[in-house]
Amino acid sequence: VQLQASGGGLVQAGGSLRLSCAPSGRTFSAYRVGWFRQAPGKEREFVAAITWRGGMTYYSDSVKGRFTISRDNAKNTVYLQMNSLKPEDTAVYYCATSDSGTTYLVTSYRDWGQGTLVTVSS
Repeated sequence: VQLQASGGGLVQAGGSLRLSCAPSGRTFSAYRVGWFRQAPGKEREFVAAITWRGGMTYYSDSVKGRFTISRDNAKNTVYLQMNSLKPEDTAVYYCATSDSGTTYLVTSYRDWGQGTLVTVSS
């Protein structure tokens, strides 16, 4: 399953963006969907995750209180609402699925999409 991440762009610090993630041609069947990001020269890091059926959410400390992950089962889409954006949020954001393993570990996830670039200017 290939995931399509979209919604990135250029925004000023303090602004908002909403990212979307949907599987191409199929419905989500995984236990959870996660958002990760990778800034230039840095490792990919966990941002947020949500269980597809129960809607339980998880956040990294760096985005807690500013970002909200949600899902729309009818639209087969997972969203990442990003508010109060900071320049340090600049990165390529990826979504991926996971059936097991630790929520915040990259190695727990598969079906990585191509990512969407978020640039936050100061």
